[in-house]
Amino acid sequence: MLRTVFAVAFTWGLIASGSAVAQDIPLDRITLPPGFSIEVFTADVPNARSLARSPSGIVFVSTRQAGDVYAVLDRDQDNTADEVLTIATGLNMPNGVAFRDGALYVAEVNRILRYDGIEGRLDDPPTPVVVDEDFPTERAHGWKFVRFGPDGKLYVPVGAPCNICDRTGEDARFGTITRMEPDGGAQEVYAHGVRNSVGFDWHPVTGELWFTSNGRDRLGDTSPGDTLNHAPESGMHFGFPFCHQGDTPDPEFGEQRTCDEFSPPAQTLGPHVASLGMRFYTGQMFPQQYRNQIVIAEHGSWNRTPEAGHTGFRLTLATLDGNRVTDYSVFAEGWLNADNSSWGRPVDIEVLPDGSLLVSDDTAGAIYRITYGD
Repeated sequence: MLRTVFAVAFTWGLIASGSAVAQDIPLDRITLPPGFSIEVFTADVPNARSLARSPSGIVFVSTRQAGDVYAVLDRDQDNTADEVLTIATGLNMPNGVAFRDGALYVAEVNRILRYDGIEGRLDDPPTPVVVDEDFPTERAHGWKFVRFGPDGKLYVPVGAPCNICDRTGEDARFGTITRMEPDGGAQEVYAHGVRNSVGFDWHPVTGELWFTSNGRDRLGDTSPGDTLNHAPESGMHFGFPFCHQGDTPDPEFGEQRTCDEFSPPAQTLGPHVASLGMRFYTGQMFPQQYRNQIVIAEHGSWNRTPEAGHTGFRLTLATLDGNRVTDYSVFAEGWLNADNSSWGRPVDIEVLPDGSLLVSDDTAGAIYRITYGD
């Protein structure tokens, strides 16, 4: 596909929090399909990870390493943030944020917190309500992505606390996606055999769950791939730790169960791309061929050999025909430099009401906005 490069010029300025907005973020290096542009929405969100937008337009942003949660405001609705407020700090890897009925839900490693009435108390956040504090305390793959499904339940993944292991005997939630009522009740495992999912969404027509999952490490540079998975019903098993990418038995656990016992991925993604946030594009701004298709944030590899080079550091597009992925292609790239270093790493995606796309970057500490047309 023909691709074009869009250069964006920035000047230094101040937002209400008193810090610089426009930093030296080289968005001129980002390539997008013809007709698309990218700009900085805000550059004042250190370690920006997951995104959740309230009905009033406040964008809540989590962090994984910083321990903070932010509220990003576009008061004059000019599609550039005017103010960034820190509404929580000192939390334990608060990677997940979700919004429902006026409350912000924040997922730590072992707790789900709820900040009631947060939109009216950004300057004086309430003491959070502990919704659940009984999740495993292991920090390896313990950071969580959370969202509310069309069934009104909060979906909470529990990553495997290792590169490769089977610890479901200790806690049946390891390597799963769970769900619960908004008050923490009726918790159950929805999907099994999921090594580490840090992004999911529901098809806007069918209401069925799709999710990304990170493949295991230390089987070489080229295998296994991360996966995009389709879970239309509860109880499906996606293979971990016995089988990877639907067709690769694990050297240690593969003799216990065979790959044909499990649900194969809808699409095998690149090896070690660290696929994180994903969204169905539901806006009207982009051309018709993007409607109800999946945009994936690939955070980028960390453990491939120098000779192999890094993978990921990009946005990809998974094109569907019904429940079948017919194409998997690059949508935006350029966060990876020619010398195999990187200046940014995309994490999560949010579709705005005008149809533009927000993308968080935890390395640059920024959120970008992708638009189409004049």
